[in-house]
Amino acid sequence: MSAVSVVIPAHNEAGVLGRTLHALLSGAEPGELDVVVVANACTDGTADVARAFGVRVIDTEVPGKVPALLLGDRSCGTFPRLYLDADVELSAASVRELVGCLEAGALACAPVPEYDLTGASALVTRFHRVLEHLMAARRGLAGTGAYMLAEAGHARIFPMPPVIADDGYVHRSFSAAEAAVAPGARSLVRPPRSTVATIRRRARVRRGNAELDRLGHRATGAPVSLGELRGAVRSGEVGLLDAGCYLAVLVAERVLLTWRRLRGTQASWSADTTSRAAESGR
Repeated sequence: MSAVSVVIPAHNEAGVLGRTLHALLSGAEPGELDVVVVANACTDGTADVARAFGVRVIDTEVPGKVPALLLGDRSCGTFPRLYLDADVELSAASVRELVGCLEAGALACAPVPEYDLTGASALVTRFHRVLEHLMAARRGLAGTGAYMLAEAGHARIFPMPPVIADDGYVHRSFSAAEAAVAPGARSLVRPPRSTVATIRRRARVRRGNAELDRLGHRATGAPVSLGELRGAVRSGEVGLLDAGCYLAVLVAERVLLTWRRLRGTQASWSADTTSRAAESGR
C-alpha cells in the first residue's frame, strides 16, 4: 500500500503541533504516512517543532489556511490524502480506519470528533453539550478537524477556492452516498474555552456557511430548528439551562456578525488562544 499523504496547515502552532504529530506518528509503521507541515506566515517555532519530528516542512510567508492546503497538496504524490488541523489529535489507527472507509467506496470521509472541554467555562460546556446533541447525526465531514479524500474525491475539491470554511466546502461537495463518517476513527478536538472566544468562533462558522451559500454550495440537510431544540427539552434529552446557554451563544454570534458588518471589520478574525495551552514536551 502506498503511503497516506497528510497535509497539516499550521499558523503559529508551536505550542500544540508537537502533541498532534506525536499522536499521529507514534503508532505509524515506517513509510505508512507522508506528512507535510505547511508553516504559513509563522512568527514562532512551528517549523522547528515539525522538523524535530522528521516530517517534511514547507515554510511560506503567504498567510491563510487554504493557500497552505494548496501548497501542501501540490507537494504530495500519493493517495489517499488526509487534511488535518494542527491542533487536532488523530492516531495512526484512526487513519487506517479512514483508509478503510475509502476502500469501501466512499470518495471522502472523516472521523468522529471527541471534544475536550477541560477548563472551559460553564456556559461553553453547556453550549457544546446541546450542540453535539443536535449535530451528532448531521455533522458529516465538517467540524471534525480532519477529512480524507480518495483520488476521485480530490479531483472534485482541488484546486480549492479561497473559502473561510474548507471543511464545510468539502462536506457540501459530496452527497450522502459519496461521503462517510468512519465510526472507528476518532479525532480529539479542543474548542475555545472562554465564552467570548466561543462566540467569535461560532460567528466565523456562520460567516463561512453564508459564504458557501453565496458560492452555490448550499447545505443539503435541514438546519437545526428551534422546534427540534424544544422537542429535546420536552423529552428531557436537553436541560432547560443548557438550552438557554445554547440560545444565548446563537444570539451573541448574530450580534457580533452584525456589528462587524456595520463597522466593516467582518474580514478580521482573531485566532483562538484559549484552547492552545503550551505543551511541556512530546
